[in-house]
Amino acid sequence: MPIASWLRGYRLEWLGKDGLAGATSAAVVIPQAMAYATVAGLPLQHGLYCALVPMAVYALLGTSRPLSVSTTSTISLLTASAIATAPDGAEPASVAALLALEVGALLLIAGLLRLGFVSDFISRPVLAGFKIGMGLTIAASQMGKILGVPITGDTFFPKVTSALGNIGDASVPTLLIAATSVAVLVGLRRISPVVPGPLVVLVGGMALVAATAVEAQGVATVPPVPGGLPTPSLPDLDLARSLLPAAAGIALMAFVESIAAARAFRSAQDPPIRPDRELIALGAASVTGGFFRAYPSGGGLSQTAVNDRAGARTQGAEIVTAGLVALVLVALAPLFRYVPDAVLGAIVLVAAAGLLTRDEARSMRRQRFQDWAFGVVTLAAVLVLGTLQGILVGVAVSLLALFWDLNHPPISVLGRRLGSDQFRSLSSHPDDETMPGLLVVRIESPLYFGNAQRVIDRMADLVHGADRQPKVLLLDLSAVPDGDTTAGAVLAERTDRLESMGTEVWLAAMTDRVLAMARRGPRWAHLEEAGRVFPTVAAGVEAFKAGSGDSPSR
Repeated sequence: MPIASWLRGYRLEWLGKDGLAGATSAAVVIPQAMAYATVAGLPLQHGLYCALVPMAVYALLGTSRPLSVSTTSTISLLTASAIATAPDGAEPASVAALLALEVGALLLIAGLLRLGFVSDFISRPVLAGFKIGMGLTIAASQMGKILGVPITGDTFFPKVTSALGNIGDASVPTLLIAATSVAVLVGLRRISPVVPGPLVVLVGGMALVAATAVEAQGVATVPPVPGGLPTPSLPDLDLARSLLPAAAGIALMAFVESIAAARAFRSAQDPPIRPDRELIALGAASVTGGFFRAYPSGGGLSQTAVNDRAGARTQGAEIVTAGLVALVLVALAPLFRYVPDAVLGAIVLVAAAGLLTRDEARSMRRQRFQDWAFGVVTLAAVLVLGTLQGILVGVAVSLLALFWDLNHPPISVLGRRLGSDQFRSLSSHPDDETMPGLLVVRIESPLYFGNAQRVIDRMADLVHGADRQPKVLLLDLSAVPDGDTTAGAVLAERTDRLESMGTEVWLAAMTDRVLAMARRGPRWAHLEEAGRVFPTVAAGVEAFKAGSGDSPSR
């Protein structure tokens, strides 16, 4: 277990640093966990349960030193979406706990099957679009708390429309408390990042409610929070099948967010992040949390940053954080009745603003418009269809982009020789071409059943599109790492057709795997005997210059 590795080398002087880092993280995690629970549509204590049990379990099993595992704004909103789709009469807390069990089970299965690479299929543009969409949706979901009015709707536009329709009934005291809290959070982040802004506004809001009569003026506070530690229980399993699609989406995002946070704050001295091991650790954390009435958990970027900046030396810092969460549940839960909804809304609003990565989107638009377009499609899907559907669209876009690139690989024309004097690069104008000659083409992709026909058709178009059909088509295969039998059969068929029209096909610079497969094919002996296989492109060009293909074959 990972805990054994960091416990064996634990130094006494690290104890103070881990203790301070754990306490500093708790000052951020506790208010955020409470605020995120309201995003999920759950009582505050369920957010604290996420910061207690999953945090401790991950510290025992996880490979990342600073990763702080509780819950995040993204997971909370996805949980809210899943709860909203549950049948009428289903208790939200029971649905959320069952969701945590299913998310954890899916992560555990993925870890045992070594599917950690799956996270790589969500491209950066799609993830950026998803985050922006999530940030806007989360912000819209908090407008009711900020304005002190009820709002309805499951997606971004209905929420905004509902809030704007009720803006005439907004509570001025509530709005002032929210605006002040946002100003304090933003100001502290800029002036003194080490001061835990969420804790400051939470305590300030509680003091205001306890010392004044703002409740009588329409300022809403949270319902009473039952004290004590959560006891183990098994949620109702009747909804397990219907929640499975939502659990799959949450599991994917929990893993992607956690891996991104772990990699972002890994130092050179830390052991490498092992995705498959992280799947097991995150899965165990979520499953255990589900038995203790938590909802799905994952690593958060902001709280991990706090833990790392505070000087966490080992996963012991997360154990300290979990211990302080337990202390709060046991000793301070009655005080939470003074927490204004507006303060929690402000905490979530500022956290959601961190997801609006406009600079990243602008950078992608400058670098590659197609990537920016994929992000925009994902953003629109989240805003129009909802968060869970947005994930599905994002994954589909990522896979379609991958398949498109594989199906449309680059094919470079390295050069032509149409005169009898020298080899001409494509950049020069062959004004003195007098006879058919050599066309050199490089294929820059694996050749497999999904792209073979398109690649070879494009290659043939280059032959037929030349002013004079070349005598030899020399294929540079140095950028083809692998191929399959379908590609081999298509290439053989097109080679026969070209040769019947007067163009021979020569092969050069085959990679080891392609060469091994070609040697087992029925046409290899003919290619070798005809001297049409060369170790390098240069060797093939020289053979053409010499007027024969008798250069040593590979």
